[in-house]
Amino acid sequence: MAGLDNRAPRDALAATQFHVLSFEGPDAYSRAGGIAARVVGLASAIAEAGADTHLWFVGAPELPGHERKDGMALHRWCQWISAYHPRGVYDGEEEKVRDYASSLPPFLLGEMLLPHLANPGARAVVLAEEWQTVDAVLHLDAVLRQAGLRERVRILWNANNTFGFDRIDWARLSAAALPTTVSRYMRLRVMRFGVDPLVVPNGLPAESFQGPSERGVAEFSRRVPDRLVLAKVARWDPAKRWLLAVDTTAELKRLGAHPLLIARGGVEPHGDEVRSRAQASGLRLVERRLRAPGEQGLLGALVGTGDADVLLVEDALDHEAKALLFRASSAVLAHSGHEPFGLVGLEAMAVAGLACTGATGEDYVISGWNALQLQSADPRDFVCQMLRVLRDPDEERALRRNGRATAAGFAWPRVLATSLFPALGIVPPSAPSALTGPAEAPWPATMGRRARSRVARGRAMV
Repeated sequence: MAGLDNRAPRDALAATQFHVLSFEGPDAYSRAGGIAARVVGLASAIAEAGADTHLWFVGAPELPGHERKDGMALHRWCQWISAYHPRGVYDGEEEKVRDYASSLPPFLLGEMLLPHLANPGARAVVLAEEWQTVDAVLHLDAVLRQAGLRERVRILWNANNTFGFDRIDWARLSAAALPTTVSRYMRLRVMRFGVDPLVVPNGLPAESFQGPSERGVAEFSRRVPDRLVLAKVARWDPAKRWLLAVDTTAELKRLGAHPLLIARGGVEPHGDEVRSRAQASGLRLVERRLRAPGEQGLLGALVGTGDADVLLVEDALDHEAKALLFRASSAVLAHSGHEPFGLVGLEAMAVAGLACTGATGEDYVISGWNALQLQSADPRDFVCQMLRVLRDPDEERALRRNGRATAAGFAWPRVLATSLFPALGIVPPSAPSALTGPAEAPWPATMGRRARSRVARGRAMV
């Protein structure tokens, strides 16, 4: 546009100090779900864009309170409380919420914001996550006003889920911060409280696009020959529709499709209900530990599964193992009854997996073009869609290719450039490489052979 001067907004990034406030963070102690992935990816991407970036989280008690790592500053808070609560970030949650809210804002103001804002033209942005940080946001707003610095600090507060909504004073929060959320679905949930938030979606780090080895995919197929493999990775939570995944596996078995559901749950009690439903449905379960990291660990778990219908993986899957599972499976069941964003579905798409999502917060899904989408709790919904895909290998290839291209649009640099930075009046220093999208993922010959064998069974079922 003629006459537009981009220098000021570009300089704004270098002059802005970013602070991300979250309970979850990069430590093993601090990781409990998708929030850790979000805040680490978000903070890392901002740091890589060239801004001074700080992540404040409830960290492991034995690690340094403050350190610089991977281009950003890590600040571990509530460590003295965590020392008495070794089971993870949400152990002793109420005590931590109070300590985080009372002690962090004055420290942040005195040790970080005051020295930074003493520089001419300096600004700061605070990005807070989830209900646990609301009181900290309100306290920070108050101390900034007392210091006469409120106009130089932008505060955004983000809702990843509906947890704790009943504890939030929405009028006070929206007066103290600009609310954001992760999807249009979540935006509508927040609007019920009289608040109109911005949507800043979740993003994917560069690692998410690192697909499995072709040797690993071929070996996966060799170890589960002639199987219709379904994958599901989620907490043992009824909202994740685990029982529907079991019922779908049972229906496929009844139709003669020889399915294998590879499942990684969590530690929640709903797992017992899932096991009971599988056994009552006549499904044979095996449970395996991973004896090695990466692809070798997952491949080792497949040995001797025989005629098992459900393989329960008892250990967490690292990226290498998940990438192989997502790519080599016939479909990734990422469907939920309540899914604010659907990060697993997007992670599957990033490695050319065939994602099957629900119909809530997965804004990135165009059903039948880049993924399958379920809109009912009837197993036949998935079965009918899957059989259609298996009868047309070209459609399966297109779904996986389009899914991978879609995921590229959610790389963190792209999310910053198109969602967060414009809301802050900042132009990124350069166009993110993810704007162009990745090339089509390799298509192993073994995948085509497995698809054709499944097609033959699918024709026999109808």
